[in-house]
Amino acid sequence: MEITFYKYEGTGNDFVMIDNRELTFPKHNTKLVAHLCDRRFGIGGDGLILLENDPDSDFKMVYYNSDGNPSSMCGNGGRCIVAFAQSLGIIKNQATFEAIDGLHHASTFDSEIVSLQMGDVDAIDIEEDYVFLNTGSPHHVTFVDDLQHMDVKNQGARIRYSELYGKAGSNVNFVKQIDDVTFAIRTYERGVEDETLSCGTGATAVAIAMHALGKTTSHSVEINVEGGALTVSFDKEGNRYTNVFLKGPATFVFKGTITC
Repeated sequence: MEITFYKYEGTGNDFVMIDNRELTFPKHNTKLVAHLCDRRFGIGGDGLILLENDPDSDFKMVYYNSDGNPSSMCGNGGRCIVAFAQSLGIIKNQATFEAIDGLHHASTFDSEIVSLQMGDVDAIDIEEDYVFLNTGSPHHVTFVDDLQHMDVKNQGARIRYSELYGKAGSNVNFVKQIDDVTFAIRTYERGVEDETLSCGTGATAVAIAMHALGKTTSHSVEINVEGGALTVSFDKEGNRYTNVFLKGPATFVFKGTITC
């Protein structure tokens, strides 16, 4: 079987994109998905995304982690699939698409910038040394003194597999405050089981968590990830965060075919 694919990245979070509007991709073959995401024997990517037709929106996003398993929402992947849909001529500058966590709206701008509306957040668990919230995917957020030299893979795995989150686990974000509106983060992603250069739902979770903690009063927060910079904006209505948008670059890398 020959598969045509497209490679996209959003601040270093990279994805194998496949146009599956004709439903030719074997969606339940987790070994194939994992192979395509393998950086040594396949194409390489933090995840694989299928673009499919949807009767009620512009398209549907089907997301897999690099381990081959279907996963929860991916913010950078969502921004990248919008850029992919635009390149295919499915959309122009506005998009509405269906993902595992519901309907999303997005806009594209010059210089490969995509702004993606994320889901509302109304449940934030603030503990003594961490914050937990779900921004389409579950996220543990904690401050560290030395972000640069943090052992993200091992420390992230320890939290991800701890009794705190059980079998399902959680993504883990380590945070350092830069100024009143800027935070640097490093993220361990479940499913990838390693640090990634960027995590969109993680950046969103950190921005909202920092506002909930009173670390910033701004409704537009800059998040420096290892692969670049993202902007998260939101409104707050009571204890609920609404109109949450994740904005940053979504870049086409290359197109190819692979025989499996």
